Amino acid sequence: MGEIDESSIIPLPDPDGHRQRPPDAPRPWERTDRAQAVTEGATGPEPPAPPECPDCGLVGERRVTYYGAHVLLEPDMRVPAHMVPAWHRWYVDLNGTAWNSREDEPAPGAVCRVPHRIACPGLRIEEVGLWRWLDAVRAQNARRARRKADEDTGPAALPDAG
Repeated sequence: MGEIDESSIIPLPDPDGHRQRPPDAPRPWERTDRAQAVTEGATGPEPPAPPECPDCGLVGERRVTYYGAHVLLEPDMRVPAHMVPAWHRWYVDLNGTAWNSREDEPAPGAVCRVPHRIACPGLRIEEVGLWRWLDAVRAQNARRARRKADEDTGPAALPDAG
């Protein structure tokens, strides 16, 4: 087959229709979307790959997010939102799109979906990162303990070597 010398740009019905970006052109918000997906755990396999967890092989319920990434949710599991840690509360709109409520406090009686990654038997609790705030507190305490130890072993605390 010969090469086709046609543009892949689809003209829009307006005066600036010729300025439409090609489909493979980078989007300025793409980096932000990827960062949000990683932060929220929307790192499920993209179609056409099967909705299987790469760590344990279990099949999850794959849902697209508003920023185009996919999240694997535990199939048919709806939990009272106050029982799920912040950043792990997922909701599915009527159109099937999933969204994460982040650190927002759930409404009384709210029910959310649980992401597979916090129920995955293939990950250790450290890899899941359930207690991010506690990890941050622990790291801060480690820095404070090092500073205190450094102050205690300052010039005044050294023995006289005479």
